[in-house]
Amino acid sequence: MSTLSTSSAQAIRVLITGSTGMVGEGVLHECLAHPDVEEVLVINRRTCGITHYKLTEILLTDFFDLSGIQEQLRGYNACFFCLGSTSAGVSEAAYTRLTHDLTLYMATFFAEQNPGMVFCYVTAYGTDRTEQGRSMWARVKGKTENALNKLPFARTYFFRPAFIRPTPGLTRTHRYYYAIQWLYPLLRLLFPNYAVTLREIGQAMIHVASRGFDREILESRDIAAAARQ
Repeated sequence: MSTLSTSSAQAIRVLITGSTGMVGEGVLHECLAHPDVEEVLVINRRTCGITHYKLTEILLTDFFDLSGIQEQLRGYNACFFCLGSTSAGVSEAAYTRLTHDLTLYMATFFAEQNPGMVFCYVTAYGTDRTEQGRSMWARVKGKTENALNKLPFARTYFFRPAFIRPTPGLTRTHRYYYAIQWLYPLLRLLFPNYAVTLREIGQAMIHVASRGFDREILESRDIAAAARQ
C-alpha cells in the first residue's frame, strides 16, 4: 500500500483550475477547509460564486493566453489541475486541443512562474500512456500525462479515479452521479480500486502536495490511502 513520506507537511499556496466543475468544486471545498492550505487562487471563465478569506478568483475568457495575469500567478507551490472536458461527440482533434494542448500550455506557464511547484493532474482510470490503444480519450489523456512528466515541476501526480461519490451539498455534481450513488457502498466493498469519494480526492491532493507520495499515478485505492494520512 502507498504511504506518504515522513517529512513534515509544508504550507500550501495552491492554484486550482476547473473549480466550476464537479471535481474542481470538491477540491476547492476541501482546500478552503484544510488548515495546511494558506491561499487559493482559482482561474475560471465564470465565477465559482464563493467568497472566502483564503480565496482569490481570476475570470478569464481565453485560457490559451495567460500573459495578462502572469504576475498574479506567481508565488504558488501547488497546482490542482481539475479542468477537463468530455470526449462524447467530439473529434479527436478537438478533444486533443482541449485536453492535451490547453493543459500543456497552462501547465508550462505555471511552471515558468513557480519553480518548485507540485502539480496534480486529474485524468481517469484507464488512461493509456502507450498512446496506441483503441480508446481515443485514453490515448489523448496518456499523451497529456507523458508530456506533463517532461515539465520542470518538483513533483507531478496523476489522479485516476473511476467512480466518484459526490460531496453532499455541493452544486456542480452531475445528476448522473446522484442517480447511481447507491452503488457506491457495494463498489467500495467489492472493487476498492474503482470507487472513491470526492472528499478523498481533495484531501489526497492536499496531502501529496504537502508531504509527498511514493508513486506518481494514484488510482482510487491510492487516493483513499493518501487521503487518510
